[in-house]
Amino acid sequence: QVQLVESGGALVQPGGSLRLSCAASGFTLNDYAIAWFRQAPGKEREGILCISNYGGSIYYARSVKDRFTISVDKAKNTMYLQMNSLKFEDTAVYFCAADPWAPGYGCNSRYPYWGQGTQVTVSS
Repeated sequence: QVQLVESGGALVQPGGSLRLSCAASGFTLNDYAIAWFRQAPGKEREGILCISNYGGSIYYARSVKDRFTISVDKAKNTMYLQMNSLKFEDTAVYFCAADPWAPGYGCNSRYPYWGQGTQVTVSS
């Protein structure tokens, strides 16, 4: 059974850092296209960081470029979202997603597998 389980959401002050985790089971994460999305209150879900299969291309939303990075621990079959220099506008529910085949650039894949979401709140 394919499953993505997220953790790491928290309340953090502006300028702080946070790392989200997304543990995969039922498939090998490194073989899939992977992505992080977020949904802020009253807004549509947006793709913020999306990697095509085998790391062929990496898309960063302008709002997170140079602040957020993605990594994968193959041994743990887990991907991470490192978020630095957090801003109030980063407050959202964050989701990880995976797709067995999404070779293109961007976050437009259907991503059939999703985590449950984890809340990140940036507040002083």
